[in-house]
Amino acid sequence: MEILNWLETLPSAVAQGFVWGIAAIGIYITFKILDVADLTVDGSITTGAAVCTILLTKGVNVGIAMFIAFIAGILTGLVTGLLHTIFGIPAILSGILTQLMLWSVNLVIMNSRANVALMSRIYGDKMLISSQIGKTLLILFGIILAVSAALYWFFGTEFGMSLRATGNNRNMSRAQGINTAFTTVFGLALSNGIVALAGSLLAQQQGAADINMGRGAIVIGLASVVIGEAIFSKLATNFFVRLLGVVLGAVIYWIVFQTVIFLGLPSEYLKLLSAMVVAIFLGIPYFKKTYFAKMKKKEVIKDA
Repeated sequence: MEILNWLETLPSAVAQGFVWGIAAIGIYITFKILDVADLTVDGSITTGAAVCTILLTKGVNVGIAMFIAFIAGILTGLVTGLLHTIFGIPAILSGILTQLMLWSVNLVIMNSRANVALMSRIYGDKMLISSQIGKTLLILFGIILAVSAALYWFFGTEFGMSLRATGNNRNMSRAQGINTAFTTVFGLALSNGIVALAGSLLAQQQGAADINMGRGAIVIGLASVVIGEAIFSKLATNFFVRLLGVVLGAVIYWIVFQTVIFLGLPSEYLKLLSAMVVAIFLGIPYFKKTYFAKMKKKEVIKDA
């Protein structure tokens, strides 16, 4: 009986994982491709939710509302990128400053309210996400495929390769004539645009935009990225598959999250658990490298 009750919670956990998987794809662009620690996402995901929610309450088509939310996210990343490249502020601090600015901006967007509801009986027919979980999963999976395919195409272009080269080696990229400042700004803008798009879906899923809904988004996103990388890094090198792996990482994270709640762990420990998962997965490569380096050194000494 308990297992059946747990199984009933899985579809909603998968749907939650799909939404956060889209956000994780955005975080993957900065964290793994651009090699930048961007903390803007805690604010930009709320910006996307706030913009989409306000537009839906004013009767705007859901597709247009989500596109405008995507553009709003691009602007948040643009601010972080300009602070970093023009003013020389470290990327992590630039993200914190933009995140701080967005707290006020998001409140202004929501008309100084901390929460704006999307009541299903009024806006249900205007929202992309349906109350039917099967339909919702299909829609979200379609969006994931579309976003992943678009990014797969983009990073195969000459400019996309320049952006990837910037993350791999900035000095060499500059020596090859790549404008690394521009590619960095573009990458940050694209990343936060995708995160804001996820925020617009999250608002529809939760039925509201809340000023605090982005708190801890970077931890959830990183957990999804590192779990997905741990599973798929050895199985496939194809970029498209890796993006889907990041989404799978988000799904696994939310299934574990849902299971932990089902087992009765107090909710106040969940963010601690998320941070520990990220720390463990990020630390494993370092310890493996250190361990094998020591083993190799011992072999050299033994042979001598």
